[in-house]
Amino acid sequence: MITYASIENGQIIVETGANFSPSNILWIDLKNPTFDEKKKVEETFGVELFTPQEREEIESSSKFVESESEIGINLNFLREENGNYINEPISFILKNNFLITQRQHDYRTFTDTYHKIRSVKAKNGIDVFLNILEIRIDFDADLIENITEQITTISKGLVKKNDLERQLLLKITAFQESTISIRENIVEKQRILSAILKSKFFPRENYDTLWVMIKDIGSLLDHTSFNFERLEFLQNTFLGLVDMEQNRIIKIFTVVTVIFMPPTLIASMYGMNFKFMPELQQSWGYPLAICLMITSSAVTLLFFKRKRWL
Repeated sequence: MITYASIENGQIIVETGANFSPSNILWIDLKNPTFDEKKKVEETFGVELFTPQEREEIESSSKFVESESEIGINLNFLREENGNYINEPISFILKNNFLITQRQHDYRTFTDTYHKIRSVKAKNGIDVFLNILEIRIDFDADLIENITEQITTISKGLVKKNDLERQLLLKITAFQESTISIRENIVEKQRILSAILKSKFFPRENYDTLWVMIKDIGSLLDHTSFNFERLEFLQNTFLGLVDMEQNRIIKIFTVVTVIFMPPTLIASMYGMNFKFMPELQQSWGYPLAICLMITSSAVTLLFFKRKRWL
């Protein structure tokens, strides 16, 4: 599908379809385009769109490509699917003051950008591109804040409820993976912005905006580092509590074993088949053996309590 924004009588008009004219075009947005749609855009504007293989390349040279007439950028956007965050490559081509974007899925970032460029009255494709980046950085900030709140909830639950379920450890691990993905995504934006600052394609008047975005990204990276440290702390706390619980259980088994050792010794003595054992012939022999067993267990238990081992 092709959505395009153009300037008519000082107003930005957003329309859908392939009936566009190259004049006054501000932005061409391709969402899961067909072969014919891509061919029309390439022929109309004299560009070569990125192939799926080029969009998914991880080398820095493939992320930012600059020539005398245009700039090509491949940037990953995070998309949530079944509780996991997946990186999807989004392509940007800047040429002759208009922008071409190519993507496979819907993103709220693009919907918000349509509204924003109308209100701020974007003048060219560079303004549109910078607006997309600004909105996306705000989205990353909201995403990090949401994860921070969930980490805080886990932390409070671990302290108050002493929750040592296996699912909690899996949840902490999942948040670690999400934090890593977010951090990698933000670092990629930082590298793209650094490359833009070195480019002669962007006007000097946009540099203040670019520096503000770089500072915002630096703050987000600090926040992700803090979240990762908290997750590591929670993971270590969880494992420490599990070790303490296991030690407590082993300690109980050990104490129970030691408590029953004296009675076992007494029972073993009177279970020996010697002929001359005076107590065996006395009426008080059996009660005496029982009393000795109970007393020996009680003395051992009292000893452990005084030592505060229980």
